[in-house]
Amino acid sequence: MAGLDLRTTFLHLTETLDVEGVPVTDDFWSKIGERTDLHDGRLMMVCPETKTWDRWERHPNGDEVVMLLTGSLELVFELADGEKNLLLAPHEAIVVPRGIWHRGIVHEPGSALFITPGKGTEYRAVWWLG
Repeated sequence: MAGLDLRTTFLHLTETLDVEGVPVTDDFWSKIGERTDLHDGRLMMVCPETKTWDRWERHPNGDEVVMLLTGSLELVFELADGEKNLLLAPHEAIVVPRGIWHRGIVHEPGSALFITPGKGTEYRAVWWLG
């Protein structure tokens, strides 16, 4: 048994309540769509938050937990009555409800912990970025 660095090894929290380490290689994100083994359950990871997100995302198959570890991150949610912004401070967390489009604006670089359902995750470009 050894400690894990969640920046280089993500955790797959499976539907059967097992926990599997998932090495993060250079091509991890470009091949994430091919990783059907990660569709069920949740993926737990620590990601650097160094620049404003260039796309919106939503998770139609489950809620997502976002906890800011360091830095300053503002989450933007697209709701029926318009956008709602929430500025997270370190060690604050939010549960993003299933199906809600959201993106992040980085005010101060840092890192965040994500616990996210992978299956069916959708992305779309931020309109002014393409």
